Amino acid sequence: MAVPDHDADEEIVWEGKYVVAKKRGRWEYVGRSRNIRAAVILAVEDGHVLLVEQFRVPLGRNCVELPAGLIGDDAGGEDEEDLTAAGRELEEETGYRAERLEDMGCFYSSPGMVSESFTLVRATGLTRIGEGGGTEGENITVHRVALDTLPDFIAAKRNDGCGIDVRMLMLLGQGILAGE
Repeated sequence: MAVPDHDADEEIVWEGKYVVAKKRGRWEYVGRSRNIRAAVILAVEDGHVLLVEQFRVPLGRNCVELPAGLIGDDAGGEDEEDLTAAGRELEEETGYRAERLEDMGCFYSSPGMVSESFTLVRATGLTRIGEGGGTEGENITVHRVALDTLPDFIAAKRNDGCGIDVRMLMLLGQGILAGE
């Protein structure tokens, strides 16, 4: 059975430096400009996970997330490899360097309204090389959280008014950690 509007022409309604608003038939959605993708880093080791907390303008508050960043967003970096970007972002945001980076596949965070994909990357062999905190103006707080305290950590952050990224669900389910 065909999905209504699946074959309608795609129309660009608005385009900024990083985001494009599109319409296809009755569907309205957004995506990344210039085919920019994202890398999300799952850095779990020794029973702990690295998380970041930063202010997110669309939410109007801080949000607890896995470290992540854009791939190929800098001029001249359009051909940046996913694992290279993930390693760079892990170091910038958390101050940790990974000995190994493993591509765990491409995922979509909210496919009913966003066409953006991200590559999930497992980082292991972690060594702290700096403070982290992101690039200028990001003001990222790094959290190294014991997995057995993660539900309480997330509940406390939620009670403090933080948003919680949907990717925390995979950590709470523990299924992805079976290979640790």
